[in-house]
Amino acid sequence: MTTLAISGLIRPLLEPRLPSDLDVRWFMTADEAKDAVKGAEIGWFDMNDQQAMAETLRAATDLKWLNSIYAGLDFLPMDVLIERDITVTNGAGINAITIAEYVVMGMLTIAKGYRDVVRAQERREWLTDSPGKRELAGSKALLLGYGAIGRLIEPRLAAFDVDVTVVRRQPGDKALGPDEWRGKLGEFDWVILAVPATPETEGMIGAEELAAMKSDAVLVNIARGSVVDQPALVEALENKAIGAAFLDVTSPEPLPEDHPLWALDNAHITMHLSGRAQDKMFMRSAERFLENLRKYRAGEPIAPVFDPHLGY
Repeated sequence: MTTLAISGLIRPLLEPRLPSDLDVRWFMTADEAKDAVKGAEIGWFDMNDQQAMAETLRAATDLKWLNSIYAGLDFLPMDVLIERDITVTNGAGINAITIAEYVVMGMLTIAKGYRDVVRAQERREWLTDSPGKRELAGSKALLLGYGAIGRLIEPRLAAFDVDVTVVRRQPGDKALGPDEWRGKLGEFDWVILAVPATPETEGMIGAEELAAMKSDAVLVNIARGSVVDQPALVEALENKAIGAAFLDVTSPEPLPEDHPLWALDNAHITMHLSGRAQDKMFMRSAERFLENLRKYRAGEPIAPVFDPHLGY
């Protein structure tokens, strides 16, 4: 009998639909998870505590398939996944719609100065002019990362008449190669980061890249905090070397209360909420898992597969 160890958080959506010939172990705590995964072939043990998830993985010595709602799994021990040859399906695309919407929201918020409008309402002050006068139409955006999220960002910005250039491994029309984009940073009004967190992307936006951007350009990061040299970004924002930054992700998370980013008026911090700004995440994840479970038992390929060698 196939044994599954699954977080009890997803139980209401799964339990009525799971085949009866499975040994399903539900858990609610990290300690319960370590017991539940002993002998388990399939695991879905997402928790808010990423360290606990990593420890649970190490304890799951018989695991063959690991499922997760997370798209980025850089916090897990890649060596364990590789050594044990564990197939991993992640949450790539599950949150893509709401994250793409968040990018548009952030750009519009900055373009129209909407934060100052909200502050004026809180003061009950009637503004006689708009604090933001930028239009998305006719502006140019560089989109780094063309996975599930990037592919949804592009058409949403195109609907606002934003001229979008993407970065791909294979350059082409409206696409730059991985060695081309840095030399063209000064051409864009928006630089949007939607790349996975890998050794290749760590610190890919640093002091040199920030200096190459337009003085009123906006950096939008919905990837990982690690892809940006954060001290260099703070300096660029303090000196107004760039216009603003819309940061759904930071390093570390949560951002310490005394971190200088909080006090910068041209830094917009949204506390990694973009993927949570929806009510369908768990439903989509449950549907995907059930379909993958059917395929797994039938010997068919499951998807999307996370490659621990690449980190995405």
